[in-house]
Amino acid sequence: MRRSGNMTTGGLLLCGLLALAAPGVFATAALAVTSEAVDRSSLRVCADPSNLPFSNQAGEGFENKIAELLAKELAVPVRYTWFPQATGFVRNTLRARKCDIVVGISLGFELLQNTNPYYRSSYALVYRSDAGLTLTALDDPALKKLRLGVVAGTPPASLMARYGLLGQVRPYHLVADTRFEQPGKRMIEDIAAGDVDVGLLWGPIAGYYGKQQTPPLTVVPLAGRPSGIRMDFRITMGVRFNEPEWKREINELIKRKQPEINAILADYGVPLLDDQGKRIVP
Repeated sequence: MRRSGNMTTGGLLLCGLLALAAPGVFATAALAVTSEAVDRSSLRVCADPSNLPFSNQAGEGFENKIAELLAKELAVPVRYTWFPQATGFVRNTLRARKCDIVVGISLGFELLQNTNPYYRSSYALVYRSDAGLTLTALDDPALKKLRLGVVAGTPPASLMARYGLLGQVRPYHLVADTRFEQPGKRMIEDIAAGDVDVGLLWGPIAGYYGKQQTPPLTVVPLAGRPSGIRMDFRITMGVRFNEPEWKREINELIKRKQPEINAILADYGVPLLDDQGKRIVP
């Protein structure tokens, strides 16, 4: 499972734009001053080639759209390095200097440097809107009589164990090569088909695939820390360590483009939470 800015750049953005005009002179000078290995001639993005709703090679994911938004602001094209977002993703992309930014990574991820968060979402309950259910929490007694789906190893799975619900669980894989398997999409399809009554799934996946069903599925975010287990996460962009100028520039872009970013996320059905953990209604 994949795995949810207020800083200013001063003259840095201007320097970046000048470097685009004369890359042979200004880009070299910028690298000499900052020792940052960022290619200013394009926005080089590290991304999964088959991981909707986040990204794919056809540019159909919301992270693709956000990358395009930032690149347009920088007046440069987007260029991708594709690698499945599983073991070795950061090592083989960002750290190998094949690209300069990961568009979506949870705050606190240790293998890279986080920017300021640009959205907050949570795991969610998902069920058919015509099922007559009004579930809002995992401690609801009604769940003990229902068929449940959960991605193994995620926070909801731990909480379900505490509530004695594992006997009703159909598990889905946590780690998968998304080129061949998409557990979240499969869970949503099982719910729509009536093979699973209620799913526990990361909100952006639930919202995106849930709205594609007929009728759309009900998605209920599980914010907060029930029984001490965190359900919601802030999502950032990721850059290399020791590249503070690039991080500041991306933070400034996030700050400027936040309304447009929010609109993209809402269009993809991502359940967004405010600072108090309450759902933001578009």
